[in-house]
Order: sequence, then C-alpha cells, then structure tokens
Amino acid sequence: MIDNRGIISHGDNNNFNNNAIGDHARVSVPAFSSSTPTALSEASNSETTAQWDVGVVTILSEELRAVKDELRLERHKKPGGLYFYEGEHIASPSPLRVVATQSQSQGQRSAMAALGNLRRHYNPRFWVLVGVGGGIHDEYARVGNVIVSTDIVYYENRKINPHGDVRRRGEHRQAPAAVVHAVNAFFTEHGNPARIHGRLATHAAEVFEVHPGVIGSGEAVIADGDAEVRRYLKTYHEKVLAVDMEAGGLSQYWQENSVSGESNPGWVVIRGVSDNADENKGHAYHDLAARNAAHVLAQLLTHLC
Repeated sequence: MIDNRGIISHGDNNNFNNNAIGDHARVSVPAFSSSTPTALSEASNSETTAQWDVGVVTILSEELRAVKDELRLERHKKPGGLYFYEGEHIASPSPLRVVATQSQSQGQRSAMAALGNLRRHYNPRFWVLVGVGGGIHDEYARVGNVIVSTDIVYYENRKINPHGDVRRRGEHRQAPAAVVHAVNAFFTEHGNPARIHGRLATHAAEVFEVHPGVIGSGEAVIADGDAEVRRYLKTYHEKVLAVDMEAGGLSQYWQENSVSGESNPGWVVIRGVSDNADENKGHAYHDLAARNAAHVLAQLLTHLC
C-alpha cells in the first residue's frame, strides 16, 4: 500500500506559484503595485477615455508653431514617439483643454492618421484643421486673409473616358449644424468679413480679413493659375475660396466615425491664405498665413465649445 500525500513532478523547469500544502494551508497574494502590467494597462485605458475639448491637426511646422505660441501649449511625448502639445485656453464659462499635433506628411491619409492619434490618446469633442492654403478667389482669398470653412468639396473622384475626357465627381460635406451656427455667431459679432490686425510684427499695421467659405480639397499641390481643377471648383460652387490637401480627409474621417456608438466630434477648417495656387506659389508667406489662422482659431474657440 502506497500513501502519497505530496506533489509528484516529472520533467525540468517546473514552476509553482502561490501554492500551500498541509492542513489549513493558506496563500497570501500581495496586491498589484503601480508598476504591474495590469496597472499600466488600466492607466493607459484611463488616458484613452479622458476627453479633451479641442484636438487641432496641423501639417507644417510653421502651422504647429503658430498654434503652440498663440494658445501657449507645451510639448508632451507619448510612449512610442508621438508628440503632442497640450494646454488650457482661457474661455467662458471655463477653460478649454486643447491639444495639437502635426501630421507626418501632407495629404488626406496622413491627416486621417493624425486624427486617429488624437482620438486614441485624447478623445477630443471637437476637431480643428488649422494652417495654410492656396487662395483661388481674387476678391476674398488674398494672401494673409483667413478662410473659415464648414463646407468641404473633395474633388479628386473622377471618371476617365476615352480620348482624355475626364468627368469629376465632387463630394460635398458640411460640418454639423451646431458648428455652422457657432461660426455664424462669430461673424455676427466680428463682422463679415471680420477685420483683424496682422499677427506678425512686420504686418502688425496691416489688417487681414476673415471670410466664411468653401474649401476645395484634393491630393495635389496646385501651382497653375489655369489649372482645370480651378475652373471645375468655381463651376461646382462659386463660394470655393481656397484649396488644400487635407480637409477632405477630415470630413471623410468624421463621416466614417459617425457610425460608432460614441458621440461624433464637430469640426471646422481654418486656412490662412499663403499663395494664390498659381505659378508664383512658394513658402514666403507661410508664417504670416499660419499666424493669422492660429489667431482666428483662438477667437473662434469660445463660440465652438
């Protein structure tokens, strides 16, 4: 007769944790410390669900620098290498928590990726695309002026027929009604157009204008005053005042996000005119246009949130 009351183990590298043997045996398991994987995961989830007020996407370094300076944001680096700029904007009835980031490159896809990063880390309840654009309306979109847009026309979709016949199929999206009302309130209080002194010291004596208008958005830099797409946009909607390469991605991201169970943030696009999308296109007025656009953002925030 064999009386076996122990543990039999065959093989190497056996590991027994939190075990006790014998009558009335007990195991005491220490609580997780703040450095355990579970605690770190919970902290990460907490960061993800904490909702900020405004998430700003910029494309160029001049644009992010202008927003950072205007709103007094401070740099923060997330695990994995993403950089964000955080701060509070003084507003009534309470300060607004604002975070800004820069996309990796120009274009619709990179802008959508930047929006995804903002949503994952900050979950903002409002999105703003801020920076420079090319003006295509001689009267309203002069260099230095700012266009505030709640209407986007994405113009790249097209059908190419034999013999070079191209039929464009524009997609027109508008921001939520509450955002349109907020932008209307801004222009009611500041005038239409609003007139503001230039934000660069070299242009402080000058006045730039802020206009509501439609943004045409595509995949290519336009540097031709006779480009076919300019004629198309003016025919599609006479209020298309400027063009960019990212607003279509913002409006698409918003539309596709609307099917989720969470509330879908509102959005607006603010573009400072840095050139006339013609053969004279260059970088000379990027800083001027970016500074003016960032200042308009600061003025608009109290209406938007």
